[in-house]
Amino acid sequence: MGDGEPQAARIDRGGAVKVFGAPAAVFPWWSFTKTVLAVCALRLAEEGRLDLDGLRPGKRFTLRQLLQHRAGVAEYGGLGGYHEAVARGDAPWTRARLLEEVQADRLEYEPGSGWGYSNVGYMFVREAIEEAAGSGLADAMKHYVSGPLQLESVELAEEPADFLRVHWPAARNYDPGWVYHGCLTGTALDAARVLHAVFEGKILREDSLQAMVETYRLGGAIPKRPWSSCGYGLGLMAGEMEGAGRAMGHSGAGPFCVNAVYYFPDAATPVTVASFREGPSEGPAEFEAVRLARGAEVGEDNESK
Repeated sequence: MGDGEPQAARIDRGGAVKVFGAPAAVFPWWSFTKTVLAVCALRLAEEGRLDLDGLRPGKRFTLRQLLQHRAGVAEYGGLGGYHEAVARGDAPWTRARLLEEVQADRLEYEPGSGWGYSNVGYMFVREAIEEAAGSGLADAMKHYVSGPLQLESVELAEEPADFLRVHWPAARNYDPGWVYHGCLTGTALDAARVLHAVFEGKILREDSLQAMVETYRLGGAIPKRPWSSCGYGLGLMAGEMEGAGRAMGHSGAGPFCVNAVYYFPDAATPVTVASFREGPSEGPAEFEAVRLARGAEVGEDNESK
């Protein structure tokens, strides 16, 4: 199941909230940050300040393709040199060094013809947001997400000192500059509040939400994880999880902890769950999210597959 005590939050459609673990504890949101980036991009599109379907300047792909990992952009997650540098505690590579290491000028496939998860692609999303908003990501996120929802715990980690407030001690030696698209930090409850607000229609227009949830189907079950079918929308992992039905949100993993933040519309009462825990694999956090969606308490019936 992974290591350490689970930390989680649950919000049902009626707004009832339950927090498990330390309510004020702050965690890295890792790739759930992609969901927030997608929300910011869609809000800017609603305002006419970003075009989802026009080619990006000098590129052969669109912002919508970047958001759905269908742009063909290379990824750094499989680079041994990247992980070795992180483990040594090296300073993050410059943007130019990163693009050189992943050979970013070479697309993996023709944009729109395939799918490949790309953190580099989301770095380009971040840059598009910052250019359109005329501000850094931290300010754009506050303007479109954490400010309107009054989420006081949420911050963009940009320097190693920003990880000093993270719940787990292992975080305190990590430089968030290695997460090139940005790494938000905040409580489990505030992560759940963001996704809950998205699906309650409190941030996006209905047409934007429909665009966000339109899913590119990827396949069936994933070993040691609860997915029975999976796909990807705009900044959303989406599919079905065994025992919980449809699930839409995002999992994330870093060197020392993982998370799973999901909306479950098929639960007896539709519910949003955010689960955080130590360990290297998203599976335990996802199984915890399923149990919480089904109304179990944290740690109950905790046999994973």
